[in-house]
Amino acid sequence: MQWAGIVVAAVAVGYLAVLLGDSRHFYTDDTEAQYVPMWQLLGNELRAGRFPAMVPWEWMAGNYSLEEAGLYNPAQLLVYLLAPSFDNLALYATAVKFVFSAIAAIGVFRICLAYGARAPWAAVAGVAFPFSGWFLFFDTASWFTSQTGTAWLVNAWASAVLYARGRTGPIPMFVFLYLALTIQYAFPAVESGLMIAAVAAGEYLYQRTWASVLRMLAAAGLAVSASMIANLPILLSSQATWRGDVSTIHNDPFLTVPWSESLNASLPSTVPAFTGWWGHVQPLPMVYIAWFVIPALAFIDWKAAARHAAQWSGIALFAVATLMWTAGPGAIGPLRWPARVLPMVAIAALVLVCVLISRYGDFAWSRRRYAAAGALIGLLFLRSFSAAPELVERHALAVFVVVGLGAAVVWLARTRGTAAAAALTICATFPIAFAQVAAAPMTPLSYGFPERRSEMTAAFPDFDGRTLQLADRIMVRNEERTLAGTYGSIALGSYAKNLGLQYVNGYTPVGHAAFAGMLCMAWDGGTCPDAYRRAFAVEPSTDTPIVDLMRLDRVVLQRSQYPHADKDPAPAGWRFVRYPGHEHQISVLERVNPLPSPGDLIAHESGVHATVMPEAGLTNRATVSSGTGGRIVLSRLAWPGYTATLGDDEIPIRAVAGTFVAVDIPPGTKNAQLTVTWRPPGLSISLTAALLALIGVGGLQWWYRTRKRDNEIGATPTVVPARA
Repeated sequence: MQWAGIVVAAVAVGYLAVLLGDSRHFYTDDTEAQYVPMWQLLGNELRAGRFPAMVPWEWMAGNYSLEEAGLYNPAQLLVYLLAPSFDNLALYATAVKFVFSAIAAIGVFRICLAYGARAPWAAVAGVAFPFSGWFLFFDTASWFTSQTGTAWLVNAWASAVLYARGRTGPIPMFVFLYLALTIQYAFPAVESGLMIAAVAAGEYLYQRTWASVLRMLAAAGLAVSASMIANLPILLSSQATWRGDVSTIHNDPFLTVPWSESLNASLPSTVPAFTGWWGHVQPLPMVYIAWFVIPALAFIDWKAAARHAAQWSGIALFAVATLMWTAGPGAIGPLRWPARVLPMVAIAALVLVCVLISRYGDFAWSRRRYAAAGALIGLLFLRSFSAAPELVERHALAVFVVVGLGAAVVWLARTRGTAAAAALTICATFPIAFAQVAAAPMTPLSYGFPERRSEMTAAFPDFDGRTLQLADRIMVRNEERTLAGTYGSIALGSYAKNLGLQYVNGYTPVGHAAFAGMLCMAWDGGTCPDAYRRAFAVEPSTDTPIVDLMRLDRVVLQRSQYPHADKDPAPAGWRFVRYPGHEHQISVLERVNPLPSPGDLIAHESGVHATVMPEAGLTNRATVSSGTGGRIVLSRLAWPGYTATLGDDEIPIRAVAGTFVAVDIPPGTKNAQLTVTWRPPGLSISLTAALLALIGVGGLQWWYRTRKRDNEIGATPTVVPARA
């Protein structure tokens, strides 16, 4: 427990070092544009007593049964519940990410202990991982779901090994694996499957028996079954999204990492050479793992390690599999950009090295070992120099640092013991993390959003009702990214959720394909110049403008994209409205007359008479009549999962223009109740599977406890009474 506390404290110190290098490091790109605004919205929904599987008015990104929301993950729900209480979004994002980095560090620490490492070296691996290259600069800085999925995955790994070796029951593994699988993100799910396969193979090689391996696989299968509630809706809805074809496999060079980049893993100055956002040479240490991980190979007694290879074979199998994955293919269904797997390579390398150095380390004086360490550091320099020769002085300085630190650690290990050597190894992590973050260029992926919600709200117009924004992020100049400029008038990404406004636009990695095509709307909620015409175009089958089918109250036009829009006549039924102080950024169209029947979900009737259908909630009702038959079109996006009943009979759901929910009312209908309901597809199957999974893991726990008790009884020595 003492070393576990040291791990958490060290991660906190490392976070402070990173913040000294860049105070906004943990509040950038997807974090500011997607995740943090989503936390605000979902937190407010939960506090209002609504489970936000769908937020209907948020057309672009409101189906949270598909988004990376983790609605069935208790830890994620806690993040959402707390979010509205914080005004400083950057501070809250940093605090949340610290917690998950600490969980990840403890998980890596536990894996090392499970494989027999001493606590000090296990702590070294745990502290080093959160500050490895890709995890620090992408997963914790931006892609929050990758960070959380990895945090649960490593704990599931440790628990899987412990369960397979009979040291704990199945429940910890089941819980951690369920948490990893309910993030609603494909990479942690597939990586978890790969990890379980590697552990199973490794444990069979070690134990030479299938019984414990099969029990572990059964517990993993039950976790998969329980997580269907988070993942089945994604599969059943995929054909309606941008990611409809999940069977595509192709290769391209973008973020595909050559294996030679492994030789960059221990030089802090590394800037790897592979195709990415910055061209062929990336200015961030994406492939960096830890300064000691490659040189430490020289101080392992490989003959002794080889004699016990079966004990750690699972780690090696996972390392090989993930290293192969990083080299391609470029896309396997929804899994694109293989560089995203680099944290898995870092975990495997750190665990493998720290387990081996802990169990088979040899720090005695040896000219051969020092020569090997020097050769390895020389390879690090040559590879990093080859990738970016113009940084030769920086690489030389990094070599000097690694040599000095390595010599000091070896001396401490020989003269002061393992704890002192591990302490110095951990402490060296902090200045390296600071230097790497401070030297990194500003990412072009950053939005530069303000940090305080109160300041955002005070600067932004008070737009009531439902708003469609037609704007493009590319049209915003860097100097305009302020509250006095763009961010006081235009809501990029999911910025509007921070303000509590009902914007149709939002950031989504999923996207409803038909709707996005109708308004040429991109993943970040931005639109093309033709979107203005498309929004006011008439949908042919209903003879109704798209803006009316969506029942919009307002259309906001970015002035840099539509500089003269307000000089032309407004569309019929609409007018341009001035918002003083915002004219430089936007032109605003609002209806001349308010929408009839406010709060009515019905957008169009043809041959049908219907009462108002209140739009609140996900089960909506109206009374309808039709003598000759007709159609009702609702102001709802046609996601899979809708059902309709007329009286006691189910009737089919249609999709107008592939976008709007519609139902056909049969002739002769008189004052019948029409009920339209949306539920995540496959909900009943998922709930049944989750219930069976809980029963199953309870059975495995009972079996584990029974066998443990029997073994303890069998191990109790029998006392033979003395003869009289």
